[in-house]
Formats: sequence, structure tokens, C-alpha cells
Amino acid sequence: MPQKDPITILLVDDEEMVLTSIKSFLAIETDYKVLAYTSPLKALDEMDHLNMDLVISDYLMPEMDGITFLGRVKERFPQAPRILLTGYADKENAIKAINDVGLYQYIEKPWNNDDLNLIIRNGLEKTILLKRLQEKIQEVERAQQELSEIQRQILRVFA
Repeated sequence: MPQKDPITILLVDDEEMVLTSIKSFLAIETDYKVLAYTSPLKALDEMDHLNMDLVISDYLMPEMDGITFLGRVKERFPQAPRILLTGYADKENAIKAINDVGLYQYIEKPWNNDDLNLIIRNGLEKTILLKRLQEKIQEVERAQQELSEIQRQILRVFA
């Protein structure tokens, strides 16, 4: 059986300590590949060459806020769950992010590692289920096209 690509998480935070902490935790607890950037602009520049399954971004960063960054991620990778990480418990920005960028989850700093892991797993499961649903829809559409073609052939023969 062919080996599947590892699950890839894009992590963007201007604080190196946050990146190191989350990367270390995920390295110990999971087999996810974590791509970490301190610059949202650099992450955006390299994004087209990346294959990512989930994105976590800090809210307050000097180059660009996390909502703007996640909005750009949504344009390129609409299926990837987007998680906003922030040290500021600001419900207004969370609601804006949910509405503007289809935010999957909002996590406050300091985070609980077990909660973070659960949120990531649930987000990835959502993505897997959506992909399976899309595949099934395509299968049904192909079957409908085949049946329509058979019906046309039958009508042509007996008409």
C-alpha cells in the first residue's frame, strides 16, 4: 500500500518561542510535519509551494494581523482549517475572524497543549471528512453521467 504524505501544519507566529513550543509539542505527540514561520509575508510567498492540511496563525504580528493572513490562506486553500492563536481575549476579533475568514477555532494564549492537540485533530478530521464527501459526490456524478449515456444509447437503439 502506498505511503500517504504526512499531515502538514503551517504555523505562523512572530514569536520564535511560540513556534518552538508548539513544534516541540507536536513532534513529541504526533507525526505531523510542521512548517513554522515568524513572517506571515514569507509564509504567503512560499505558500504556493506548500501542501498544507491546517493553518495556525497568531493574531497580532508586526507585518500583518492574523485575520488578514488567514483570509489570504482561505483564498488559496479554502479547505484547510484555520486556527487563530492570540494572547488577547477579544471576542469582537474572534467573531470577525469567524465571519471573515471562516475561522475553525480561536485559541487564547497561554494555550493548553492537550486542548490544542484535540483542536488540531478535530480540524484535520473535518478536512478528511470533507474530502471524502467531495470524492463521493464526484463518484455519484460520474455514475449519473454513465447512466445518462446508457439511457441515450438505449433510446437511440429502440427509437
